[in-house]
Amino acid sequence: MIKKLDKLIIKAFIGPFLATFFIALFILVIQFFWLYIDEFVGKGIDLTTLVQFIGYLSATVVPLALPLGILLSSIMTFGNLGESFELVAIKSAGIPLVRFMRPVLVVAGGLAVVAFLFANYVIPVAELKMRTLLYDIRVAKPAFDIKEGVFYNKLDGYTIKVGKKENDTLIRNVVIYEHSYSLQDQVILADEGSMMFSPDRRFLYFNLRNGWRYQEKGASGTIETDFYRLGFREYKKVFDLSSFKLNKSADSTFRNFYKMLSLQQLTTVVDSLRKLSANTLEKSDRELKAYTPFLLPDSIWKLPLKDTLRFTSAATMIPDSLKRTIFGVAASQTGTLKSQVELVSYEYREQQRQLRLHEVERHRKFTLSFACLVLFLIGAPLGSIIRKGGLGLPLVISVLFFIIFHIINTSGEKMVKEDVLLPFSGMWLSTAVLIPIGLFLTYKAMQDSQLFNAEFYYRILRRVRLSRFLREKAG
Repeated sequence: MIKKLDKLIIKAFIGPFLATFFIALFILVIQFFWLYIDEFVGKGIDLTTLVQFIGYLSATVVPLALPLGILLSSIMTFGNLGESFELVAIKSAGIPLVRFMRPVLVVAGGLAVVAFLFANYVIPVAELKMRTLLYDIRVAKPAFDIKEGVFYNKLDGYTIKVGKKENDTLIRNVVIYEHSYSLQDQVILADEGSMMFSPDRRFLYFNLRNGWRYQEKGASGTIETDFYRLGFREYKKVFDLSSFKLNKSADSTFRNFYKMLSLQQLTTVVDSLRKLSANTLEKSDRELKAYTPFLLPDSIWKLPLKDTLRFTSAATMIPDSLKRTIFGVAASQTGTLKSQVELVSYEYREQQRQLRLHEVERHRKFTLSFACLVLFLIGAPLGSIIRKGGLGLPLVISVLFFIIFHIINTSGEKMVKEDVLLPFSGMWLSTAVLIPIGLFLTYKAMQDSQLFNAEFYYRILRRVRLSRFLREKAG
């Protein structure tokens, strides 16, 4: 049953949480969008495509914005309650800190579940569509833009130079090279003309006036060719601009990438990769034995030392006339064995790398969700200790703790990918570091600690100075 105290605290938490969540989401979207800004420059991307990309990007950073929003809003909520002495009134009524933290903890737990569901079902789809759209933008040609006095060669089969442009339609001193790749380029020269696009911008029309067309005809590789010069008063040239359109790739192109998989799919892939790695080891053992028949059997190493020496000294009995042949065969066999070992080693390392990447993504779906609870355990006691609301000190402290969380989480993930730590250890490293801090801050808040009270430290410093002064005076 929800009591009035629970409603009061939840109501005080919801407002700051919504505000801080959308602020954090906006900041993270801007931060990640700048990583891809070079892909958009000069491509002539329309507003619809840009909004679509930002929407997909926003969906992928939601699980990262939720912990930051919970941390900042919990500090603000309990800081406001402490600043208005509501916490004092609640504690004086005999209600412990853990009791009035409970309703917000339940809300944070619900948000953690939402973050997990979002990461498992929404993010794979958003990541797939974003990566596909980013690939289409990346391979798209720059926007069609002819500048005055500059040769433009982005149009397949043509190089165009316009000496002067007036009113975006009237052009003068036009030079067009048609690359025929047979004898030599055909050239069109015109004193003036006009340039316009078709309504769907798929075609570009050059209506040229007062010019010449130079063309060579004949068999390639011979001197029996004819050179033509044709004059014209009006000439219409049509260019196909369909290659400048943004082509949409099928979503299935990247569907097997590890970031585009749900938890169930990741588990299936991880099991398959483990079996594949085990099969690779067994396969390599069988194949390498075929190249190493000269290795001593295990029973040889169990012989007495004198018998072993007698066995190995048989190599000295090889005639000199056969040594070169035998050594050549041995060198060839060793080279083949080395190539086979390198091939198997590369295959096994790649399988292990893919296994680590999929393990990292599988743990990420849980760690970012659990971070909502961990950062709440830090934010709520911090707010009750500092007793300051607003966006001043709470913002500074929350950003500091979030940076610590993000650095530890990123470092752990990097060490997993470099095979320094196990996937479980690396991905849960930030949680293992921050949970003791949260429990310590909760204990201090329950004891009404003055951990972040500047006046408390000032009084301690004054007592130290006073005691030092009295000792010096007595001495």
